[in-house]
Amino acid sequence: MLKMTHGAADPLIKSTALEGDEWDGLEDKGFKPLTREEAEKLRAANPSLSPWAIVAGQSGVGVLVALAAWGLTGRPSAGWSAAYGALAVALPAAIFARGLTGRFSSLNRDTAVFGFFLWEMVKIALTVAMLAAAPRLVVALSWPALLVGLLVTMKVYWVAMVVRPKKLKQTDE
Repeated sequence: MLKMTHGAADPLIKSTALEGDEWDGLEDKGFKPLTREEAEKLRAANPSLSPWAIVAGQSGVGVLVALAAWGLTGRPSAGWSAAYGALAVALPAAIFARGLTGRFSSLNRDTAVFGFFLWEMVKIALTVAMLAAAPRLVVALSWPALLVGLLVTMKVYWVAMVVRPKKLKQTDE
């Protein structure tokens, strides 16, 4: 059941809440709901990473891969192919991030879940369309260079999971 949190500083903050008897069974199983202060401490100890930071990281890695492909092969077409492969990841990721951070996706949990799946489908479809259009858009396309650019840029998600923001320092007052 979704209802307004009583006594919250921001009346727009919603949380899932269970009614009286529903808590009894959970407490018997060792489940203890968090207070507002405990939840804030948990969020501070585990900060999230902005999707825009990941898109920026993908763009930077894409430029580096394109320059490396060009430099290692001596062929500008390899650099452009790698850059296009990186773009086939970074551009759909930027559209996905924009869709997730929009107003509609944050109305409630149902629209957030729907928005996530909708924008993920858009991201996948755009990536596939860009890859299908690559032979017509990139002169002297090098598929190996394109795939290297694509794969290395995709791995930024994994790097972002490892290199995420550190814990924020807590000051007890």
